[in-house]
Amino acid sequence: MTDSPSKVVEPNFLGQVQLFFDDASKYVKVKPEIVTMIKKCQAIIEFNLPFKRDNGSLENILCYRAHHSYHKLPCKGGVRFAGDVDSEEVQALASLMTFKLAVVDVPFGGGKGGIRIDPKKYNQFEIERITRSYTLELCKRGFIGPSIDVPAPDMGTNSQTMAWMVDTYVGFYGNKDINAYGICTGKPLELQGVNGRNEATGLGIFYGTSEILKNLDFCKKYNFSTPGIESKSIIIQGLGNVGYFTAKCFSEGKAKIIGIVEYNSGIYNKDGLNYDESFQYFRKNGSFKGFPNATFYDNEHKNEVFESECDILIPAAMEKVITIENAHKIKPHIISEGANGPTTFYAQEVLDKRGIGVLPDFLMNSGGVTVSYFEWIKNLQHMRYGRLTKGWEKKSKNELREILDIKEDMNIQGPEEKDIVYTALEGIMSQCVNDVWLKAQELNINMRRAAFIIAIERVAKYYEETGMNF
Repeated sequence: MTDSPSKVVEPNFLGQVQLFFDDASKYVKVKPEIVTMIKKCQAIIEFNLPFKRDNGSLENILCYRAHHSYHKLPCKGGVRFAGDVDSEEVQALASLMTFKLAVVDVPFGGGKGGIRIDPKKYNQFEIERITRSYTLELCKRGFIGPSIDVPAPDMGTNSQTMAWMVDTYVGFYGNKDINAYGICTGKPLELQGVNGRNEATGLGIFYGTSEILKNLDFCKKYNFSTPGIESKSIIIQGLGNVGYFTAKCFSEGKAKIIGIVEYNSGIYNKDGLNYDESFQYFRKNGSFKGFPNATFYDNEHKNEVFESECDILIPAAMEKVITIENAHKIKPHIISEGANGPTTFYAQEVLDKRGIGVLPDFLMNSGGVTVSYFEWIKNLQHMRYGRLTKGWEKKSKNELREILDIKEDMNIQGPEEKDIVYTALEGIMSQCVNDVWLKAQELNINMRRAAFIIAIERVAKYYEETGMNF
C-alpha cells in the first residue's frame, strides 16, 4: 500500500473480508473456479417482519439469515440484533464463520443472521415476540433445523433469545423432530445447553494467546522479554460477554488489565484494574465516570486508552475499530482479536510494517463456536458429557491410588461436564494456534494470511474430493 491514509477509502465489512480472502487465495494451490465458489455466499434470505409494538405503533422490521457454505451441514452462526445490521454485514459474518469453522476443523458451514433493531429500545416482551416471529419465518422457509442451520447468540442476543428460538421451533414441529433442541446453541443449561458455553469465546482467546506466548520464537519476534501470560499488560476494548470473560480469564492467569474502553468512555491504571468491579460499575452507571482508582476518559478522549502502550491489545466489540487512521497510533506488541473483523485490510498492512503481531479474529474467537459444536453433539446424543464415565473414572483413579499406596485422602472425583468442555477447548485452541503459526513461518507471512490459507484449502479439499460442482 503506497497511498497516504487520507487517500485510502476503507471498504465496508464484506469488502474487508473479501480483500483478506483475495490476498490469501494467491498462496493456495486450489483451482481458481473453486476459490471463486468458496468466496461467494451461497444463500441469503431477507424479509420484512410486520410488528405491532406495545404502544400500538406499527413497524416493518428487516430480518436476515445467510448461509455462506453448504460444503458441510448444518450451517452455523450467530444471530445479532443491531440497529445497523444489513445484508452485506450478515454475508461478511457468515463468510468469516466458514473460515473460522474450517481453521478449527469443526464440521459445519458458515451462517449468520440479523434483525435490524436496537434491542435497548424494546422491552423484553417485544423482544420475545420479535424473536419468535423471526424463528417462525425461518421455519416456514426451511432455513433452520438441527441438520440445516443452527443459530447461536451474538451481539444483542443471549441464552434467553436462544430459549425462545428453540421453544418456537419445538412448537412449530411438535414431536416430529426428536433432535429439536439441537436447532440452536448457547441455550440455558435447563434447555440442554452445555456447561461452559457462556464463557467459551473469552476462554478460547485466553487459551490461544497463552499457547502462542509459550513459543520462544514468537516472543522474540514480537519483542516480549519473557514468555507466558503472567504480568503481561492488557488493554480491552468492549466489556460485553466476550470482553468480560476475556478480562476474567486473563486476570485469573495473572495478566494485568491496565485499560478498558467502552462505547462512551474508558478507564486506565498502569498498576491494574479489577475486571469485575469495572464491569459491575459500568453496568450500573452506564459509564465509567466516577470509577475509583483509575484515570477516566470521556467519549471524546477514550481512544487515548485504546492507543496506550501495552503488551496485548484485545478488541472485543465491533468490526473496523483498527483502521488506516489509527493503525500507526496504537502501541501493543500484539493484537489478539476477540471481535469479528476489528482490523481492516489496510490497517493490517500498517501493523505488519510496524512489526505488531495480529492473532486473527476467526482463529482467536473460535472458542464460542467450538463449544457450540460440543453443545450440538450433546443435543443429538441426548446425553450430558461425563454422565456415563464420571463414576468409572472416580473408581479407577481411587484404585490407582491404592496401588500406589497413597494414604492421604485426595477426594478424587470424576470430571464434570465443564471440566471436559474446558479441556477439549484448550486442546483445540492450542493445536490450531500452533498450526497457523507454523504455516506463517513456512511461508514467511502474517498469521491472518496463514489462517485464511488453511481454511480455504480445507474447504476446497472437500469440493475437490467429492467432485461437487455448485
